[in-house]
Amino acid sequence: MTGKVVKMAMVTTKCLVLFLCCSLSHVNSWQQDQQLPIVKNNETSSGKLNSNGGYSYKTLYYDQQIDHFGFTNGQTFKQRILVADQFWNRNGGPIFFYTGNEGDIDWFCNNTGFMWDIAPEFNAMLVFAEHRYYGESLPFGQDTYKNVSLLNYLTSEQALADFAENIRYLKTTIPGAENSAVVAFGGSYGGMLAAWLRIKYPNVIIGALASSAPIWQFTDLTPCNAFYDVTSKTWLDASTTCVENVHRSYNVLATIAESAGGFEFIQKAFGLCTPLASKYDLETFMDFLVEMYTDLAMVNYPYPASFLADLPAWPIKVACSYLSDPLDGKPLLAALGKVTNLYYNFTGNTNCVNWTDDGSADASLGTKGWDYQSCTEMVMPMCSNNTNMFYNIPWDFQEVSDKCFEKYKVRPRENWVALEYWAKQLKETSNIIFSNGLYDPWSSGGVMESISDTVVAIQIPYGAHHLDLRGSNPLDTRAVISARIQEKNIIRNWLKITYING
Repeated sequence: MTGKVVKMAMVTTKCLVLFLCCSLSHVNSWQQDQQLPIVKNNETSSGKLNSNGGYSYKTLYYDQQIDHFGFTNGQTFKQRILVADQFWNRNGGPIFFYTGNEGDIDWFCNNTGFMWDIAPEFNAMLVFAEHRYYGESLPFGQDTYKNVSLLNYLTSEQALADFAENIRYLKTTIPGAENSAVVAFGGSYGGMLAAWLRIKYPNVIIGALASSAPIWQFTDLTPCNAFYDVTSKTWLDASTTCVENVHRSYNVLATIAESAGGFEFIQKAFGLCTPLASKYDLETFMDFLVEMYTDLAMVNYPYPASFLADLPAWPIKVACSYLSDPLDGKPLLAALGKVTNLYYNFTGNTNCVNWTDDGSADASLGTKGWDYQSCTEMVMPMCSNNTNMFYNIPWDFQEVSDKCFEKYKVRPRENWVALEYWAKQLKETSNIIFSNGLYDPWSSGGVMESISDTVVAIQIPYGAHHLDLRGSNPLDTRAVISARIQEKNIIRNWLKITYING
């Protein structure tokens, strides 16, 4: 997820899973005698496997109900599902099921390396189900986003029902899968869905690994300032002087913007494609910088990685190297320009920074759909009171509601998620792992302490946004290696108990 500050005191969150985007090629190694019967479009999926860095999987399409909770709409749409069974024990081996996020499922499949790493060890089938309204799983095809009324079926409840139906169908149609135990995996919004799937459909899955899942980032569950406080602590861990410079920069920006030639200087210092031209532009640009700081905290990985842009190992440490001395005025903005260049142009392939292009760096993610969801169910209050590295950022629910109504003719239900998914009353559920990296701003809304013997929290020091779901890396910290071992042991115990009692 990223935290995006929007003017009018509205905070829109774009949940982003932080993995490498990789190209795909095709190979033909699928065992045709075990072809899953849910393929509905042979022209686009028959006989083809996607392969990336050794990850091979079948692309399937399932005729999914548009509305699971009414009986008058019998329409269906083609939901995309990716399946890898090359590691699977066909005599009831487990199924590891990824609950798709707000984006293209290929992206998540190819970059959720932890699942691929452990599948051979568990003889598990891997399944990655695409979330409705994202990627290719569009209920109304190319018209899906043309009419606001067609977005009515874009809810977490409908998505969870999709996943439950997927699992039921797989287990009843694949030879050998009838007695397979299913474990859900997910990160960020997908992690929230994995946990909620266990809460709402405990008869369908035996447990869930919910990584960086801010299930409590909602009204009356988490203080609205928590997200930015965690972000600030992550930066403070690199350098106090760095944070002081960032905090000072907002007033410096405002002062220089008001001076003669100020907008031109800002454009040059930050390498912007277009200059600022108004106070509104200045506010937009400051929001743009805030999002960059929070994103850097989320992708503060111990090795070079690529997300919104290619970044070096420990990118915040590199960013703070430009801000290691107390700075002010134009020298401060020049140094911040280097930070911006680090984030948006580390490879040197970009000519300028496009600060007005919302979402240009996250093409694999569905910003349109998430914007709507943040106006209905996913209302995550965020604010700052000027006591951390950020300026004063108020939260005004009524203003957010009015903005949503203006855009979509809907008003958010700020307390609905807490009511629907048990809020903090999780003692009655079981078999959920909540993992959170302490560098990740979204840990502010995560479950940080174990609730029971079976609802377990794992904290990962020096961990960024669902670092544990990424594939193993020689530069992994001891903390994330330990977390993955814990997760495997817990999952192994779930499976042992299930198969003994089954």
